[in-house]
Formats: sequence, C-alpha cells, structure tokens
Amino acid sequence: MLITDINRLGHGRCCAKIVDMLESIKSVGTKVTRQALHGASMASAKVKARAGKKSDQYLVALDIGTEFVKALIGKVGEEGNIEIIGVGRAHQGLTDMQAGAISDIASVVENCDKALSEAEAQASVSVRTAIIGIAGELVKGTTTTVRVVRKQSTNPIDIAEMEKIISLVQGRAEAKAKQQLTWELGGKEVDVRLVNSALVSIEIDGYPVTNPIGFQGKDVVVQLYTAYAPMIHIGALEKTAQELDLDLLAVAAEPFAVARAVIGNNPNQSLSAILMDVGGGTTDIAVVNDGGVQGTKMFGIGGRAYTRAVERDLGVEFDQAEELKLGLSTNKVPSQKRPAIEAALAKTADVWIGGIELALGEFTKLDHLPHRMFLCGGGASLDLLMDRLEQTEWYRALPFTRKPSVHYIRPEQVAGIKDTTGDVNNHTFITAMGLLRVGMDTMQFTSNTSSIKDKIDKMLSV
Repeated sequence: MLITDINRLGHGRCCAKIVDMLESIKSVGTKVTRQALHGASMASAKVKARAGKKSDQYLVALDIGTEFVKALIGKVGEEGNIEIIGVGRAHQGLTDMQAGAISDIASVVENCDKALSEAEAQASVSVRTAIIGIAGELVKGTTTTVRVVRKQSTNPIDIAEMEKIISLVQGRAEAKAKQQLTWELGGKEVDVRLVNSALVSIEIDGYPVTNPIGFQGKDVVVQLYTAYAPMIHIGALEKTAQELDLDLLAVAAEPFAVARAVIGNNPNQSLSAILMDVGGGTTDIAVVNDGGVQGTKMFGIGGRAYTRAVERDLGVEFDQAEELKLGLSTNKVPSQKRPAIEAALAKTADVWIGGIELALGEFTKLDHLPHRMFLCGGGASLDLLMDRLEQTEWYRALPFTRKPSVHYIRPEQVAGIKDTTGDVNNHTFITAMGLLRVGMDTMQFTSNTSSIKDKIDKMLSV
C-alpha cells in the first residue's frame, strides 16, 4: 500500500523491477474492473491506496461534475483559512453521469482517482479527509418556517429547547422533501437524507435575534434552510469515497456550497444575490438574502444540452458538436456553419431561460428577488448564456425591483480561501472551493467547542 502511494507521487524510491510489477498488477486490475458484472465492487482493485499522512490539516474537495471531476487539496490554517496547494482535473465519459448524478460508479471512481493523483502530486501530500458535492434535480433545498408557542414564556430559552425546535423544523422539512419527490416520481416513495442545514432567521415575539439563547418570549419563529437528497444518490457517493479509500467528512448540496463560498464566515455578511452554477448536466440556483440561504433549485439543463442540440441539428458526432459549440467563442467555426450552430444553441437557451424563470418563481416568500446574479461552472463559459441574461427581458414577470446585473464569481471573491498554485484561475473552480468551505465548517462544528453559537451551529451540522 505504501509502495503504491510512493509510486503515484513519483518519489522514485522503488527499483524499476518493482515498478514494472506494480504497473502489471494495475493493468490486470483495470481489465478485471471493466469486465466484471459489478464494476463498482471491483474498482478498488485498481484504485491506489492512500496511506500517506492522515492529518486534519488537509482536506480534499471532490466536485464530481457531468463533464469533469475536479479535486482541490486545501491546507487548513490555524485561523480557519484554507490554502489550496493541489489541483487535479479529469474528464468524464458520456455515460458516467446522468442529470448530475452518478450512473457508473466504476468509471467515476477511475476518473476521481486520476484527478486526486494529479492534485496529490502537485501538493506532495496524500489526503484522506474528503468533501464531495451532490447535485441533480432530485436534491431538494428549501427554507422551512415553523412557529412555536412556548408555554413557559417567562423562562429563558436554553440549548435543550433550541435543539427541540430545530429538530421539529428539520422533521417538517424532511416530510416536505419526501412528499415533493414522491409527486415528481409518480407516486414512488423515496428514502432521503439531510445533507445540509443552515439557520436563516429567528424571531421572538416579532423581534429578530441572531442568538436566541437567554431570551424570553412566547412566539418563536424559526426559518431553517435544509437540503435533502435521495439515499440512492448519497449511497453512490459513499461507495465512490470507499473505493477511493477516502474518509468522507461531508456530502454537500453543490448550490449550498457555492453560497458558502461567497458568504464565508463573516457574521455581519448581508449579501443578497442569486448564485447560479451551470454545469455539464444541470443548472443549480441558490438565492441568498441578507447573508442567509433562502433556498436552492436545480433543473436538468447544462452545457451538454447545448452540445446535444448542435449534434442533433447539424447531424454530427458529439465530440465534433462540442468543438463547434466552443468554437463560437474563439471564432474557429467556419462562417457558413455559424448560423446553424447559433440557431441550435438559441433554441436550448430559450428553454434554459424558461427553467430559470420557473425556479426563481418558486421563491414566493421573498417580497423581491435580489438584483445581483453571479454565475459559475463550466457551462457558464458559453457566451450565449451571459448575453441572454444581460440583453433580454426574461426577468419582467418576476419580482425584481430592477434589471438584475450579471457577473461571474471570481476565485478571489471566495472568502477565506487562497490559491497558491496559480491553477484556480476562473469561475469553473468555485463549486470545489465552496466544498472546501463546507468541509472547514464541518470540522469546526465537530470540534470540542463550548460557546453558545458553536453549540447552535453543531445542532445544524450534518
């Protein structure tokens, strides 16, 4: 196991004969993996064991996207800041993911291993503590409001009472998520699990408070953001982590991770914005109001939908359609083909804009939607998307107070995370950076802390 790690990191300590033997073993393992009926269970035969330093000082974020797997290794500082010291990326196959969820565990494990190996080689460390993102239309993130009437209104609220209130809110949110999924799946019941939870607001007798402990009052109104995902999706991620020999610290809804990346840990943060992660298979939306996540929505249109439109309308192979799509931005497309490509993309863009309108229209509890929009993800690199958001009046039927401004999220805008590699240089890495932030949050919540705020945060941690 140790020899394998040394071989991957390129230390050159093994003689050529042993290296050849290991390469032969890996080659045989690869063939077995591809031929086995249950490929997922055999994937561990080819995944190199991670027996390096096991330390809480390092985290690895795995953004398992439809198009690419991205791995970021972060070194955790004493003050809770993170330095990115390793970056890896591997391309996914066409059948590895479906609508943002894993559909071929064995292939995804192989791709994740490539990305992790690249990141570990750059960082010169082997990391086992991981945070993995989860996406897809069946991940449900909503804000639930519960009003509790206290019988003993003169007694100060304590930790035990607050824990009961939060448990009540989470229970109602879970029931709501199950009901919604059952309806979407045509009556089929689905087991779900809580993946993220965050306090949005608390009011006591109509008075907003940030820390309810010690307050008296009769009516307590709690708003709590929760994200639930089907167990089958979470199970696939857990299996992937197991095959990669990783200790899974947390699974995070990816739009929530993007929100955490932007909000950070500033207690006075009052950001209000719409955050949109356009990936290869899905578009994930998070609405943040006054520093709190109001909810997340996802729908199944991403970068590959545009490629498929070009493939279908022009009658070309998928790889060629991808080149034609990307060639519009770099002026590498033959002039005679440009009108047909633009027409194919425009039809998909119309559907995409409609999906955004429907998703934002479900935030009925807000008086108005934030007028700032921030985009990230590889799919957002298509110039047509930014043009549609900036140049059309798609927002007219929604409760905006003015025309929304649209920008990309830049890595330097992510709070508390600094890149030291020079490779995290655009908006496509924001989700992975957000996963590092969620990992940092989880580490803090599970540590031995004694403050009132830490105890409340620990109740919400998953």
